Amino acid sequence: MWRVLSRFPDALSRLGLVDRTRGRETFELAVPAMLSAGIWVVLRITDFFMVSLALSDAAVAALEFSFQYYFVGFNLAIAVSSGTISLVSRFKGAGDDAGADFVVKQSLWFAIPISLALTAVAWFYAEPLLGVLTDEPEVIRLGTTYLSIVMLGLLFRFWTLIAGRGLQGCGDTVTPMYVSVAVTVLNVVLNALLIFGLGPAPALGIAGAAIGTVVANAVGAAAYVPIYRSGRYPLTFRLGGKQWDTSVAIEIIRVGTPLAARRLVETVGRFPFLFVLGVLGTPVVAAFAIGRQVVQLAMIPGWGYSTSASTLVGQRLGAGDEAAATAYGWDTVNVALANQVLVAAGFALLARPIAVLFGTEAVELTTTFIWVFALSVAATSVAQTLEGALRGAGDTTWPLYGVAFGTALRLGIAALALPAGYVLVSPGGVALTPGLGLGVAAVFVSILADLYGRAIVNAVRFRSGRWRVVARRSMARSEPGGD
Repeated sequence: MWRVLSRFPDALSRLGLVDRTRGRETFELAVPAMLSAGIWVVLRITDFFMVSLALSDAAVAALEFSFQYYFVGFNLAIAVSSGTISLVSRFKGAGDDAGADFVVKQSLWFAIPISLALTAVAWFYAEPLLGVLTDEPEVIRLGTTYLSIVMLGLLFRFWTLIAGRGLQGCGDTVTPMYVSVAVTVLNVVLNALLIFGLGPAPALGIAGAAIGTVVANAVGAAAYVPIYRSGRYPLTFRLGGKQWDTSVAIEIIRVGTPLAARRLVETVGRFPFLFVLGVLGTPVVAAFAIGRQVVQLAMIPGWGYSTSASTLVGQRLGAGDEAAATAYGWDTVNVALANQVLVAAGFALLARPIAVLFGTEAVELTTTFIWVFALSVAATSVAQTLEGALRGAGDTTWPLYGVAFGTALRLGIAALALPAGYVLVSPGGVALTPGLGLGVAAVFVSILADLYGRAIVNAVRFRSGRWRVVARRSMARSEPGGD
């Protein structure tokens, strides 16, 4: 199988699109990361597919709205775990095993108050939170049920991310992969049983989807306990001893803040956008949610190529070869584009059968959303891959600018979908939107403008070469005696 897959970069090389050696190295590094990312994407798509089959478009819309609040906690978990992997790898590299062990404990002390606070907010205020995004009673009812339950598993999700990233920081990427696969399979099975009521299980609908996710996350969290207590793995969790170190805590915050800012800008930007979709109607929200989830499969390779670009660009910069770093960056973009555009074309051709398969009431609208998202895959590919290349150089602020620019474009254009003079009532008062009544067509344009805007910002930055200056400064500071 691998010999067959490896022919892909070779074919691109024969076409003159990439250097054969660089293309192969890029592809080989990207494939394992694709598999890891694909696990969670498949899980989310399965959730939407099962809910769409078992229930109504209102349930799909409720799932989409609820996920936006869940992503706030999830993004904070990713930020904390990014600090975990950074510090663990440094302590391990310095031979300080006790220090690496403590980083995991310190990260957990961040996770507990954050996750419990967000869980409490969702438990007591799920209904008004959903009400911010829609005034459809059925969507609010279903979303309230899902959100209040699924947030009960947030602490488990925090711990699995911290524990997994800690092991990855030690070079053990296999154990977290096994845990992720097992949790995903369990989640899919539980959701099928509890959503549809298969066998002796009760048919719980959207509540079943939430319960299945919570139980699977709890099992995943529990799986890491014997791993960390056994002494047979690179890290050990000790309950006693030191519980807090301000310098370690500050470093976790420093490392995680840029990533948290980028992801939170993206997440917060979705709220007014989903509000616009909600005004246009529940079928529009459901069609958008299905289309986005389906084409996420075409975007899976992008995460792999982003990781590949970070590694290869960073390694060449570390070796002092800026020309090679630049070449690897562009070759990775070319491989990623060729890979993802081919996959996206397949989804575009099968758009209508896929929409029918999901059992949605808005087949034609869902088909169009799949086409729109398929058209955006080229932009996502460039944006993701070059974000990885810039990250490898230590230039992490420009991807944040790209997300902010794209989000602003999306919200500005999407607002034109609303009727002229539409009154928006918010906690801050009453405001008139600049709507022109362009409807769903403006939504389609806003999605493309957002993603292509991000790609343009990252491409302009990488092409400018200024990231090489950032990399030189970063390496100078990291040298002994550096500032």
